[in-house]
Amino acid sequence: MQLTGIHHLTAITARPADNHGFYTGTLGMRLVKKTVNQDDVSAYHLFYADGEASPGSDLTFFDFRVRPERRGTHSITRTGLRVAGEASLRWWAERLASEEVRHGAIHERDGRLTLDFEDAEGQRLALIDDGGAGDAYAWAKSSVPAEHQIRGLGPITMSVPKSAPTDMVLRDLMGMRQVRDYDGPDATKTLVYEIGDGGPAAELHVAIEPGLPVAEQGAGAVHHVAFRIPDQDYGAWADRLKSVRNRVPSSGPVDRFYFRSLYFREPNGILFEIATDGPGFAADEPKETLGERLALPPFLEPRRAEIERGLKPLATIP
Repeated sequence: MQLTGIHHLTAITARPADNHGFYTGTLGMRLVKKTVNQDDVSAYHLFYADGEASPGSDLTFFDFRVRPERRGTHSITRTGLRVAGEASLRWWAERLASEEVRHGAIHERDGRLTLDFEDAEGQRLALIDDGGAGDAYAWAKSSVPAEHQIRGLGPITMSVPKSAPTDMVLRDLMGMRQVRDYDGPDATKTLVYEIGDGGPAAELHVAIEPGLPVAEQGAGAVHHVAFRIPDQDYGAWADRLKSVRNRVPSSGPVDRFYFRSLYFREPNGILFEIATDGPGFAADEPKETLGERLALPPFLEPRRAEIERGLKPLATIP
């Protein structure tokens, strides 16, 4: 029973139409599911991924009309997006510059070439050279050439003031391995934890930053990160979290229809999710037309008319 990698990462936008334009236009990702936050159906939940809507490629956004994030520790601070090779990073550097996207220079971090950038709301992202390892599923309708398209998520970087409490959960509860460390910006020590077979699609980087204020979530922040498990391991993970509920309170089983989830906070307050690979986003609409209509899971479908009336117009979203 083992985590196999990053499943998805969910962030916050206060400008969903602009968000859609950036992630499908500038970044060339595919909108694979246009649905609602199942806990607050007045808000959209937008899922961007690769051409096949593969687990591990989903970067998702809650549509919360909130003020900007106050940056700090106790938070996820940067989301890695994998591309194949230095040539792709050079291509992306030119594209970001031409679109006037705030970005840094290509540099090496933890032994990999990296290009940091931000969206218009300050969402901190990085393009990571993954060497072309593993499967990739390009989207034929993307504005980005297939060879330069984003291949998936990872690594994910989070900030904590001290590592010991988080380390206990990552190692003992989640079965991660601390495999190395490196010095980040301002000589910040960053610990690298590996999941499953490892590699950039299966890494969590923990920066130790005791001098920072506590972050306040808002637009441009990350809401949570989810880790992958095979469908058949879900019950065992639910039992595992239940067995430590006095030390690590958790949600218990939550059926999101497109996958099944378990939620808990690590000791520094960062929200983690464990999610199954299946059944996937084609459970309620053809794979060829994913994201082209408002999709509601069966338990919300009887409320479609009410939900559609309550949603804010998103005229630029197909």
